[in-house]
Amino acid sequence: MSLEVLGITVLWVFLYGYLIIASIDFGAGFFAYYARVTKREHIMSKLISRYLSPVWEVTNVFFVFFFVGLIGFFPDTAYYLGTALLLPGSVAIILLSIRGAFYAFGNYGVSNNTFFLFLYGATGLLIPAALSTALTISEGGFLEETENGVVFLAGELFTSFYSWSVVLLAIVSVLYISASFLTFYADRAEDADSREILRKFSLFWSAPTILASFLVFLSLQQHNPEHFEKALDLWWMFGLSFVFFLIATILVYMKKNYGIAFISVMLQFFFAFFGYGASHLPYIVYPYVTITGSVVNETMGTALIVVFIAGLLLLIPSLFLLMRLFLFDADYVKGKK
Repeated sequence: MSLEVLGITVLWVFLYGYLIIASIDFGAGFFAYYARVTKREHIMSKLISRYLSPVWEVTNVFFVFFFVGLIGFFPDTAYYLGTALLLPGSVAIILLSIRGAFYAFGNYGVSNNTFFLFLYGATGLLIPAALSTALTISEGGFLEETENGVVFLAGELFTSFYSWSVVLLAIVSVLYISASFLTFYADRAEDADSREILRKFSLFWSAPTILASFLVFLSLQQHNPEHFEKALDLWWMFGLSFVFFLIATILVYMKKNYGIAFISVMLQFFFAFFGYGASHLPYIVYPYVTITGSVVNETMGTALIVVFIAGLLLLIPSLFLLMRLFLFDADYVKGKK
């Protein structure tokens, strides 16, 4: 495996980790607000709070690793994406700050304020929508290189059918992943009332997720035919993704093996996400930046790979320990400590 392929693979693993962990976090915020407005807070709020308390501080570690690594491995991305991501990036930072403030002051009574809980829930849907524009822009058609530098075609982005289909997929995926995990978590907590509510959410958001995925593919065919053709060559990865989607949905519908169902959801997004990434290669930003044409020198690249693999090997045991000590501790998950 070449240096550049290894580098982008490591970065894609970090981004996948963020996709799963952040989706659970973002969706939990929406469900917490839903519980408040539907007068079901007494059923769901404690369960969601027990999940969020130990996890929220580590969620953005994956995100930071990915973007720092992307600029480190492929410096040209900063030149082409810097201006384009200024608006959505600024919006995402503001929204993340709002969520951070909610977490920080949650222990001082802010979490009991319905307005702040609304902001908390809303940011959980708006952040992935804002961040998804980075993947949209990478498909090409929204940047133009001129004598004065790179120009971001904002009008093209906001009127693109492909762009809005990606935003839709980001939002419904967050709700689907989060509901699937929280259903499993409620089952581990032996919280039958919360489990039933979240199980219905998982089933409800499963169909929009798969439909939004097909919508992205259809719009990709019009927006970037070259990428679409490469994606067809990797049909088996997307086929496996759909198989795991069926497994997860059937298990949740049959009310059993919620743990296996969530693992199937993770595998569903794993194959779809890595299938998308592999079919996008060699481009990082189409058609300007490729992994071969913009990679750093070999010495720097090797050092970055070593550091990021070491970081990954540190993060995974840390998450396992976190889950072992808190999330899936027999007493903690049932609210006894």
